[in-house]
Amino acid sequence: MSRIGYFGPQGTFTEQAVRQLADPERNELVPFDSIPAVVAAVRSGDVARGCVPVENSVEGAVPATMDALALGAPVVAVAEHVLPVQFTLLAKPGMELDDIKTVASHPHGLAQVREWLDNNLPKATAIATNSTSGAARDVLAGTFDAAISAPVAALHYPLAELVTGLGDVKDAKTRFLLLAKPGILPAPTGADRTSLIAFTDNEVGALSNVLHELALRDINLTRLEARPTREQFGTYRFYLDIEGHVAEHRVGDALAALHRRCLEVRFLGSYPRTEQTPDVVRAPSTDLDFESASAWLGAVRRGEIA
Repeated sequence: MSRIGYFGPQGTFTEQAVRQLADPERNELVPFDSIPAVVAAVRSGDVARGCVPVENSVEGAVPATMDALALGAPVVAVAEHVLPVQFTLLAKPGMELDDIKTVASHPHGLAQVREWLDNNLPKATAIATNSTSGAARDVLAGTFDAAISAPVAALHYPLAELVTGLGDVKDAKTRFLLLAKPGILPAPTGADRTSLIAFTDNEVGALSNVLHELALRDINLTRLEARPTREQFGTYRFYLDIEGHVAEHRVGDALAALHRRCLEVRFLGSYPRTEQTPDVVRAPSTDLDFESASAWLGAVRRGEIA
C-alpha cells in the first residue's frame, strides 16, 4: 500500500480530487497542513505521490503550489484531475443563518461565494484560513460560527449543512496535480499536457522569444503565469502549460530550444489531460513530419539533393 499525500486536513477539495487520482482502498491517503508540506513529503520520499491544487477557473493560479514547484529539488506531475467546485455552508447543529457573525474559508473559497455572502450574510465577517476543511475544524472548535467548505468535509466533522451547492460562478472548476519524484513518465496518449517553468533574462523580448519557440512548432499554449523570483524586484519566472507530450518530436524540440534560450527550464511533467480543448485550425506537425524533415536534411548535408 502506497502513501499518497494531499493538501488537508481531511475534508478538502483536494481530498475529493485525490480519491479520483488514487484508489483509497489500495493507498493510504495522508493529509498535510500546507501545500509546501505535501511537495516536501514527495521530495523526501515520505509519500510516493502528492496531490495539490494548481489553478482555479475563477481565481486563477494557486501561488503556494507554483512557488513550491519552482524551488527545491524537482518533482513532476504524473496525472491531473479537474474537479467541479461547489461549496457547503457548515455550522454547529442548531445554528441559523441569522446567528452567524463570522464565516471562514480558504481565500479561494471566500472569493467564489463573495456575492452569496453579501446577499445572505451581509453582517458576517469573512475570515481567511489555510484550507476549507481547516475552517470546518475551527467551527467545531468554536473559533468561528460557520465555514464555507467542500461537501466532503461533512463526512469528517459533525456539523450541520445549512446551505449546499454554493458558488457565484456556474461551472467553476479547480485543477489538481498528482506529483512524484522524477522517473519514468506516463506514456503519451495523444491528449497530453506538458508543464514547465522558464527562467529568463530580464531583457526586451525575453517572453516573446519563449512564445515564439512554441508557435514556430504549432504548439498550443493552454496556460501562462508569471511569479516573481524573489531575488530582485522586476524579475519573474514563467509557468507554461502546453498541449502535447515531451516524447513527441515537436514538444521535445521546443523544450530543447527553450533550454538554449533561457537561463533555466524546469520540466514539470507530461501527463494525460482530463479536459479536452477545441481542435486547432491547422493540425500540428506530427512525429512522422519531423522524421521526414530530418531525413531530407540529412540528404542535403550529404550532398545527395541538389
